[in-house]
Amino acid sequence: MSQRIEDYALIGDCETAALVGRNGSIDWLCWPAFDSDACFAAILGTHKNGRWLIAPSENALRISRRYLGNTLILETRFETKSGTVALIDFMPPRGKASDIVRLVRGVSGTVKMRMELVIRFGFGADIPWVRRLDHSLLAICGQDMTVLRTPVETHGEDLTTIAEFEVEAGETVPFVLTYGPSHLPPPGPIDPELALAETDKFWQEWCSRCIRDGDYHDLIVRALITLKALTFAPTGGIVAAPTTSLPEKLGGSRNWDYRFCWLRDATFTLLALMNSGYTEEALAWHNWLLRAAAGSPANMQIMYGIWGHRRLLEWEAGWLRGYEGARPVRIGNAAHAQLQLDVYGELIDALHQSRMAKLKLDEQSWALECAVLNHLAEVWDRPDHGIWERRGQPKHYVFSKVMTWVAFDRGIKSAETFGFKAPLLHWRTLREAIHRDVCNKGFDAKAGAFVESYGSKLLDASVLLLPAVGFLPPSDPRIHSTIASVEKCLMRDGFVLRHDPRELPAGQPPLEGAFLACSLWLADAYVLSGNLGKAQELFDRVVGVANDVGLLAEEYDSETRRQTGNFPQALTHIALINTAHNLSAARRKSEKPAMQRSQ
Repeated sequence: MSQRIEDYALIGDCETAALVGRNGSIDWLCWPAFDSDACFAAILGTHKNGRWLIAPSENALRISRRYLGNTLILETRFETKSGTVALIDFMPPRGKASDIVRLVRGVSGTVKMRMELVIRFGFGADIPWVRRLDHSLLAICGQDMTVLRTPVETHGEDLTTIAEFEVEAGETVPFVLTYGPSHLPPPGPIDPELALAETDKFWQEWCSRCIRDGDYHDLIVRALITLKALTFAPTGGIVAAPTTSLPEKLGGSRNWDYRFCWLRDATFTLLALMNSGYTEEALAWHNWLLRAAAGSPANMQIMYGIWGHRRLLEWEAGWLRGYEGARPVRIGNAAHAQLQLDVYGELIDALHQSRMAKLKLDEQSWALECAVLNHLAEVWDRPDHGIWERRGQPKHYVFSKVMTWVAFDRGIKSAETFGFKAPLLHWRTLREAIHRDVCNKGFDAKAGAFVESYGSKLLDASVLLLPAVGFLPPSDPRIHSTIASVEKCLMRDGFVLRHDPRELPAGQPPLEGAFLACSLWLADAYVLSGNLGKAQELFDRVVGVANDVGLLAEEYDSETRRQTGNFPQALTHIALINTAHNLSAARRKSEKPAMQRSQ
């Protein structure tokens, strides 16, 4: 049986990442990159679909874990009747090859340990050919190869590599698993202790660049480390999560592949990085955006692969039973082909914010923006699938329309501020027309709220972003009444649902858990409205459901008190960083809250 989602911790090398359970088992890893096939897929099936377990042979009396300082080096401590051991797991920043290092350190007494390595390429389906090579164990299947190096004797048992050994106080037993393409010679060995020191140095130096921001510095740093771990270093793209098909509702079918890069997160990502002092990472993300969106604006997608590739064809891994039985397990994401108008606003806003932050932009970026806005002028009034990627009939989603307004607003501001040549009269006319359209058709006067889509009576948490993007001032009565309606209709146990539960038949449970980023968006709306007490209370509530090492999934099921959805979720951590900055800035009354994307 899979562990709870919050029982996992993350390790990674800025090109891929693994999930390590509290029991010492690595149950998820796609190698060699985030979007590669998984070689450990036990989290979506059973141990026979691939995992790597290192743990005491006897039951632990107590298990605790932590990251070592400001790093992505995980220490899991097992206390048993016989003694205590610490399992240190990390992935060194990518060098010539990709490595997972696991160090078993004796803390006290003498503890018997067991190692079980089950490698299954192809998302848990393909059994490799395993043979010994000198002092290592080689596993090959198709294009993939792994090499296990350890001083401990291993043996095969039921298609599993087993090792049984003892660790005394002061002793360290290393295990190193390395990936390489099968057509090349096996990658060479590394020094585990040296790799530990270099990995510690890498993360400590990277974290030292973070701007200290009041009482939230430690929270911000941990969220930034997570965001860095989800960054594909060769291109600067940031995946939404390193996992696929962790369910939005336990036992349900809303299971999606998030191992790709979404444009909808573009501006919030830039703000989180720039406000924290990470200009280089912000520029790398900006450049990834430009490359991914290059080409005809009519063909711009909502998401791209980590290299910027476009075809993310969706299929189902039918041999995997799914996390706690939640099926299907989906690989790829068909939503990449949807029309979502909000991504045009995200792109133009991100480029505008980059200019305002004095990032060095490609001189062709303004030409791209003009082409995007020319295309948007022709399509802004079409129905689309919305920010939440609904798979039914397209609608005139309010947030999508608002973001088309943002696109023209930021284009106008960039042209005016930096002296770019642009059809300003045409853009201003469109900006005013879109604003009127949204206010006339997207606001339900009877309910006193902006709604999900034109003509609908249902709410949608994305409308909480209207003051943040500058569509209306926070003082506007329509914003106040919309917030009140969200509190009344979308709040459950103190968290915000993104979908209105009234769309379901009476008595039917919600489609999913509360969306944690939306809860933080409400906190931001409180900040802009001057209600810092409510903002702080909601912020603390979200922080309070993070797991013991500070990680958050996409959603939180308040009934079962469990995290749900793909994990860890970049958008949740981005929202956490931005809300922390916003609260700090609001308390420094001379500064404008950082989430004001309209500046």
